[in-house]
Amino acid sequence: MPSATKRVAARVAELRARRGMTQEALAARARINRVTLARLERAQHPPNLDTLERIARALRVGLVDLVK
Repeated sequence: MPSATKRVAARVAELRARRGMTQEALAARARINRVTLARLERAQHPPNLDTLERIARALRVGLVDLVK
């Protein structure tokens, strides 16, 4: 089973792609740095709760949807 960081990374990338958003667009909407988002999506940077909340709001999903 993949680590929690890898599962969240894959889920964020999946939801972003489903919405046709670029990393730049999601990062701007979530008010986070694009490099931070890119590292998160590659599971190189474990996200903190505040970052996950911002991403969830920007994707218009619940926080729990990012960690399924």
